[in-house]
Amino acid sequence: MAVELKEEAVEAREAPVPEEKKLEEPKLVAEEKDSAVPAVERSSSFKEESNFLNDLKESERKALIELRAKVEEAILENKLFKKEKEQEEQKKPKEKEEVKEVEKADTEEAQEAEGGKAESCLAQEGVEGEAEPEKPKEEEEKPETLEGEGGKVESDVGEEQKGEEVASSEPKTISSALKEEEEEKSETQQGEEEKVETDVAAETKGEEKASEPKEVEVVDKEVCLWGVPLLPSKGFESTDVVLLKFLRARDFKVKEAFEMLQNALQWRKEWKIDAILDEDTLEADLGAACYMDGVDREGHPVCYNVSGFFEDSELYHKTFGSEEGRKKFLRWRVQVMEKGIKKLDFKPSGVASLLQVTDLKNSPGLSKKELRTAMKQVVELLQDNYPEFVARNIVINVPFWYYAFSAILSPFLTQRTKSKFVIARPAKVTETLLKYIPVEAIPIKYGGLKRENDTEFSAEDGGVSELIVKAGSTESVEIPCPEAGATLVWDLTVLGWEVNYKEEFVPTDEGSYTIIVKKGKKMGSQEEAVRNSFRNYEPGKIVLTIENGAFKKKKVLFRYKAKSCSKEC
Repeated sequence: MAVELKEEAVEAREAPVPEEKKLEEPKLVAEEKDSAVPAVERSSSFKEESNFLNDLKESERKALIELRAKVEEAILENKLFKKEKEQEEQKKPKEKEEVKEVEKADTEEAQEAEGGKAESCLAQEGVEGEAEPEKPKEEEEKPETLEGEGGKVESDVGEEQKGEEVASSEPKTISSALKEEEEEKSETQQGEEEKVETDVAAETKGEEKASEPKEVEVVDKEVCLWGVPLLPSKGFESTDVVLLKFLRARDFKVKEAFEMLQNALQWRKEWKIDAILDEDTLEADLGAACYMDGVDREGHPVCYNVSGFFEDSELYHKTFGSEEGRKKFLRWRVQVMEKGIKKLDFKPSGVASLLQVTDLKNSPGLSKKELRTAMKQVVELLQDNYPEFVARNIVINVPFWYYAFSAILSPFLTQRTKSKFVIARPAKVTETLLKYIPVEAIPIKYGGLKRENDTEFSAEDGGVSELIVKAGSTESVEIPCPEAGATLVWDLTVLGWEVNYKEEFVPTDEGSYTIIVKKGKKMGSQEEAVRNSFRNYEPGKIVLTIENGAFKKKKVLFRYKAKSCSKEC
């Protein structure tokens, strides 16, 4: 069934702004310019760079080639997780040094103890020697007779020693001398053979120890990050896209970009990030605080962060009141990031970043120290391990305390990250979001037309129309219904509202009565989009009337569709 708009409404529409001009628009909203308090420093000139090699500068291309070579070498030589190995190697020498120091200390103590004992013995002998008179030689040569069997044994041992001394003083015969020499040689040869055997055994053990890591060590050429192979020689275009993210995050400084990549991989291994998407318990508790919903005008998945979710004191203390709760919060936030990355395409022509929308309405604010600390940790975590994953960061419903918070947060943000910020006060939320997100993709609570689990409208139903209502004037949208037995459904929203609005069905037959679908009402600035439907039993038209009594023009956004019910009838 043909549905026509009133001519006045068509003439009043504004021509759509070209995409190129939208990208060149300043990123500061009107109230930001007028504000005397600076927010997070940002630049209006930020534009997302191309991932095509031909679009890179010569210096950037060289940096990419150099980083490729470093990653290739690190993977083939198993040095990509170098940081972890270095930590283990650093621990071993320290342990050895500690053991050596302990042994050295024990040895010194033992030596000191022995030295002290020897000195005491000498002292005792000296004292005794002075006290006792010298004995004649005859008495010294005579063996002392000791009482008991012990004394007898000692005297016998003394006599045997004297006998050996006398025997050794006698001249040796030639045969006995030769025999002794042969015995000494054989003992020397035997000692050398044993030494050689021990050296060979030691070398064999050393070789076995040296060969053990080589047998266990396996080169993992399938190292991936976000599902993208990191080995450049595999020839995937997506590998360059990932490497460019780390290079841009470090201003194309190859060494720093490589270290950042290593640290990110190490962190993912320690946190077991590859398994984080399977943890359903995180989303069950905190899913409403941060979620992915729709895409922007350039195809970036949109991530909404709702700070007001933690306004509830019980929920706040459950989340941030303990170390376990704070860790769970961080892990949940990383899980949301990983879900968003799943929606990305790392091809040079694909979309490889997200759009962040942070809603500060009803946020606990600066009085909550735990929240400030947690948010700072989230920023550091995402900035260190997810480089260049945010195309734009829009902060909406900004209260005055945010400017103080941004001053605290600013030192932890890179200049490149700051350049992506867009700030919007409550009165400019919908207007700001519309610059980046289509109205049909903006949730109704932010002035858009998107509803959860919507079964009425889809992308196939066509786009959204616009109507400008000048200050102090009245405009209307007419939806013709030339045939009876149809159901009309429509959505309508006015940016900033503050207008009088009503809905009527006007029959074609002049003798029929006009039916009031929705009584006239003053719509406040916080109103959500209107959705209504009407089934006509005679030909006519639906008339939506907007009366603007303000001193500024108003933009009306609407869409509609007709559903035939002939089969039901």
